[in-house]
Amino acid sequence: MTEAFPDSRSRRARQAELKRDLEFADTLAGESLRFRTTWGLFSPRRIDDGTRMLLDRIDVRPSDDCLDLGCGYGPIGLTLARKAPQGMTTLVDTNFLAVEYSRRNAELNGITNVECVNSNGFAQICDRRFDLVASNLPAKVGREMLYTYLLDAHEQMNPGGRIYVVTITGLRRFIEKGFKEVFGNYDKVKQGREYTVAAAEREPD
Repeated sequence: MTEAFPDSRSRRARQAELKRDLEFADTLAGESLRFRTTWGLFSPRRIDDGTRMLLDRIDVRPSDDCLDLGCGYGPIGLTLARKAPQGMTTLVDTNFLAVEYSRRNAELNGITNVECVNSNGFAQICDRRFDLVASNLPAKVGREMLYTYLLDAHEQMNPGGRIYVVTITGLRRFIEKGFKEVFGNYDKVKQGREYTVAAAEREPD
C-alpha cells in the first residue's frame, strides 16, 4: 500500500496536467492571436500547416460576412473576423467542445463580430448568407459529405461570394471536379506537396 500511493498521486497529477488548457500565441495572415485549446481538438498545440497555407491566401474584404466551416478552436474564423470588422463571421463545428473553445478564444482576443454555432455543416445556419466561406476540409468525412458541403455553400453564398478550401493534395482533383460542377469555375490558388488551396466564386444569378 505504501508503494501504491506515489503511483496514484502521480496518476492524478498527470490527469490534472492533461485536463489543463494548452495556450499559445501566433500571427495568422498578419493578425496576432492567442489561443486556448485542449487535447481532443485538431492540432491543439500549434496552427497546422494547412490552416496557415489557407489563411495566407484568402482575399478578405472589410465588410464580408464570413463562414468558417469546421472551425475547431477558431483560428480560421477569428482571423477572418479580424480582417472583416464590418461583417459578421460565423464559426460552425459538429464538435460541441470545439465550438465552446471558439467562443472562449473570441473572448480572449476581444473579437465580438462572431457567432459560434454547433452545427453539422449548414444544418443549423440555413437562414444565413455569406460573402466568404473558408474551410480546412478533413478528408475523413468522406467524399459524399464534402460534396454536400459544396452544394450547401453554393446555396447560401451571395452572388459574387467566394469559397476557399484547403485539403490534402490527394483530394485536389476531387475538389477541382466538385467546384467546376457546383460553381462552374475553379482556381488552384496554391499546390504544395501536402496541401492544396483552391477557390471558386458563386457567379451572379
